[in-house]
Amino acid sequence: MPAHVTQAGIHMTRPIAPHTPGPLMQSALQDMAKPALPASVKVAIGLLLFSVAWLLQIDSSSLTAPKDNLEQLTWVHSLEWGYYKHPPLPTWLLSLPVNLLGLSARTSYLAGALSTGAGMFLFWHMLRSLRGSRYAMLALLAALCITYYNERLHFYNHEVVLMPFFVASALLAWRAVCSGQLRWWAALGCCLGLGALAKYQMILAAMAVFVFWIASGAWRQKAHVMGLALAAGLALAIISPHLYWLVLNDFGPLRYASEYSLGANLGPAARLLNILHWLADQMLNRALLAWLLLGLLIVVHRRSTQPQHGGADPEPCGGGDASRTLLLSFGLVPMAVTCAIGLFAGSSLQLHWGTPFLLLCIPAAMELAGGKQRFSRISPQTAIKCFVILQLALLLIGQMTSARGELRLNRKHWRNFDSQALSHALAEPARAALGGDIRVIAGPTAEAKALALKLPERPLVLIDGRLDISPWVSQRMVQACGILHLTLSATRPADHMPVGEAFPHLYWRVTAPTERASACARERA
Repeated sequence: MPAHVTQAGIHMTRPIAPHTPGPLMQSALQDMAKPALPASVKVAIGLLLFSVAWLLQIDSSSLTAPKDNLEQLTWVHSLEWGYYKHPPLPTWLLSLPVNLLGLSARTSYLAGALSTGAGMFLFWHMLRSLRGSRYAMLALLAALCITYYNERLHFYNHEVVLMPFFVASALLAWRAVCSGQLRWWAALGCCLGLGALAKYQMILAAMAVFVFWIASGAWRQKAHVMGLALAAGLALAIISPHLYWLVLNDFGPLRYASEYSLGANLGPAARLLNILHWLADQMLNRALLAWLLLGLLIVVHRRSTQPQHGGADPEPCGGGDASRTLLLSFGLVPMAVTCAIGLFAGSSLQLHWGTPFLLLCIPAAMELAGGKQRFSRISPQTAIKCFVILQLALLLIGQMTSARGELRLNRKHWRNFDSQALSHALAEPARAALGGDIRVIAGPTAEAKALALKLPERPLVLIDGRLDISPWVSQRMVQACGILHLTLSATRPADHMPVGEAFPHLYWRVTAPTERASACARERA
């Protein structure tokens, strides 16, 4: 110990003990020492919470699954290289959760939410690498305000499955053009091919790739010419088995599209009205809250003291701002080509066609409104608060107007179709008429599958009574088990009985089995 000599003699002193921080200070120091979660993990957690909130609301407020989900739950009984309306990939993908979780409406809800969530995560990841974290977060929040991705989060259809492939094609096109490496072109070709197996609209993504390839100047370099050819070759190789299936099946999906939408042959005035209606629905209905959020933040945002990029600067890629070219290509080309199809081909544009593409209209609009210089300065806290308020309002309105809500404004909406009441009305009379369990239901897919999911037998659906478009039902099963027929009609068809007052346009009859009940049991086994 140190000693100090004084007039009083030698005085011994103790060393000064170090200051021990209190419990609160210790906790704060420990929190500071903990590594922060990566941005990708935070976004994944945010998307998970968003999905859980909306799926809980949707599941509690809907009496039956969307028609598109019911269609996929019907097709999943037989994995084919194509179906009478669409290519096969969504059905293949649905078979995975169905085998794990069982055949149910909720399984299809989960598949739809996973597909949308994957598209959103890729969307954020791409924008973060191009424009920084703040820009990417703001674009993601705005995109989640589009009703395709919140009120319809439980939808599982071909447009929903196409969405992550469309976003991935934009990201891979960027990597391919900027790196000059053939592996990225190969990955892009695989993405385009798989996307085409989800829905033929993937051709619009290929057009966006081509526009970006031209506008970025990639066509001047031999490596990129070879890369584009490689991507096209791989995409064609991936879809070739489905093309062969089309030939064998008389081009069924193409004929269906021609009969119901592409071949509508609208007149000049009707074409213009159809295009205006489609654009108004996409931009002023589906995406209205996204524009409201962006506009509100531009007006009231608090500027940071310093702009924060939160990610790597855009890679050097050709002349000018190639990242802006990419966002405009993928944000505008698919929508413009869709309008051109309506204008020049006279096709009837279906409102759901915008589902995969409206997502990238958000950054395209942001680029036209000021781009990174404007949006990377907006306070994240302000953006999140505005987003949460809008989502809570949407959730409240959705609950109040649902089948179990106070207002129930749209009673004729499909979500209010009471499939449980239908099963109570039909199950016992149909079993009595068939002389056993209900194993096959023939009729329109939506009503038939909605009923099938409520019956313990889990019967198969014979679409419109046609074996040629229902490969999961055999002639042998029809003979052994019989059929419950459902028919939608304004008037009562001959030999049909009404289901009941709750279903005024729905009628039923049975085709009795021609073999003993044991034969049906063997068929099901």
